[in-house]
Amino acid sequence: MYLRSLLALVLVWGLLSACTKEQTADTPQPDAQTPLTKQEINAFINESIHRTNDVFRWENATPLVLWSAGMQSDNVYALGYQPVGEQDITKRMHLLDLTEERWTNVRERLIGFVTQENNRTKPGNNFRPEDLMPLQTPVELPMVAIKIFSQSTLEALRRMPEVRYVEPMGYDMNEIEQRSNAGCGVSPATNILSADFTTISPNVKVPWNFNNHNIQQAWSLSTGSGVWVSLIDTGTSPNQPKLQQNGQFNSGQSVGRTINRIGVYVSSSWPWSPPDGPDDKCGHGTQMAGLIAAPRGSGGASVGVAYNCNLVAYRATGDVVINSSAEKNGVSTAIIQSANNSNVRILSMSIGDVFWSNQVADAIYYAYGMGKLMFAAAGTSTNFTNWFGVIFPANMAETYAVTGIKEGTPLERCNVCHSGSAVDFVIVMQRRNDASRTSLTLAMSGDVPSRVGGSSTATAMTAGIAALVWSRYPSWTRAQVVNRLRTASSMGNNRHSEFGWGLINAQAAVN
Repeated sequence: MYLRSLLALVLVWGLLSACTKEQTADTPQPDAQTPLTKQEINAFINESIHRTNDVFRWENATPLVLWSAGMQSDNVYALGYQPVGEQDITKRMHLLDLTEERWTNVRERLIGFVTQENNRTKPGNNFRPEDLMPLQTPVELPMVAIKIFSQSTLEALRRMPEVRYVEPMGYDMNEIEQRSNAGCGVSPATNILSADFTTISPNVKVPWNFNNHNIQQAWSLSTGSGVWVSLIDTGTSPNQPKLQQNGQFNSGQSVGRTINRIGVYVSSSWPWSPPDGPDDKCGHGTQMAGLIAAPRGSGGASVGVAYNCNLVAYRATGDVVINSSAEKNGVSTAIIQSANNSNVRILSMSIGDVFWSNQVADAIYYAYGMGKLMFAAAGTSTNFTNWFGVIFPANMAETYAVTGIKEGTPLERCNVCHSGSAVDFVIVMQRRNDASRTSLTLAMSGDVPSRVGGSSTATAMTAGIAALVWSRYPSWTRAQVVNRLRTASSMGNNRHSEFGWGLINAQAAVN
């Protein structure tokens, strides 16, 4: 399914922001005792996105907007910290020893300050630190998730040199019912034409768009054997045997490999609740897993790009928009676990948001320092809102952004795909004259393929191609793999302003 960003409401909020576009930090604000409405907050955010053509960063919000966003969500804030005097730690995130006294002192002092302030502004509650910390954040990151109830507390934290950032984790521009199924809903395709696949032995379908990247030709030299890919998404379906270790993950010409299914997303609002488990309740993760690693087996199902690679499939989100506190925490946890897994070399993230999350960014800094190669979706939304450029975290320098394009020339992004200067690679995934004919992949159950498109598809396929390259050259570094992908791409020597290095030739990349 398509990766849909929160830009789906841009047109609506555009009308709202017309009346408030001139509002600035110097404009008189409503009484601080009354938080802004969601409509007012969204207008502020929308104006910023339109003005900068960039993802929204909470550090650019006024204290009133920052506080109101918490009040209009779950009051949980990501609070990043560091000892006074520390310089930029993003390049050293993986080297920090957060058990050192200077780090633990800062952490405990900030938690104590927030607890004290919450008790002062909400007398009678007798908050304890554990009452205010509903999420178990990764211990590798210098941040905590903590509830904050007053604007004055946020203003004080912003002034402290120990505070790297303080931002609401759970604020969502969309109403719950409008975004709860973003990217979800998978059914077997009913309109598969003979031109949309090629059948090869033992009995699998090669999606039509694999031919645009010479993937089938690359299989004579590499099928991804020995390489581990981490898929950070909505999990995998328990009803799809081709993604089960004790099912058909090893079948046909896919042999001797492993799939690990892990759940780190907690959908419950109760702080003591365990993760939901690895099962996909959305469908998106199952589709991405199929594109990367579906076996070359039997039954007429579709095959994956790297059909002999190993896969770690995370349920880290409820859908493909990283916009709740639990989703940000789930994604950062999955990234950290993947970074600490010495087997994993590649991370595939067909997820994102138009909001920058410093917690997720910290996890990506950590994984990058650990040598991981990370691909992220440039963004998928409606053709009315994909004017926006590359979304988070694909817009980070530490990730490689991928988007989808139509077949043929000239290069043209798919109907619902984002593009921009941050894009590194593109993948063909849509027929030029029929937007409904996208790539094929596994459905939630059975052998009849489903259709999937957008930058999500492009990201998963690129991760699979990278696995083919690293399998062929197992001693290579991340930089060498990326350089090979670049030089094997259609514009490897002349980067395009919207489509990066262009289409990857998988055969050339492994040859």
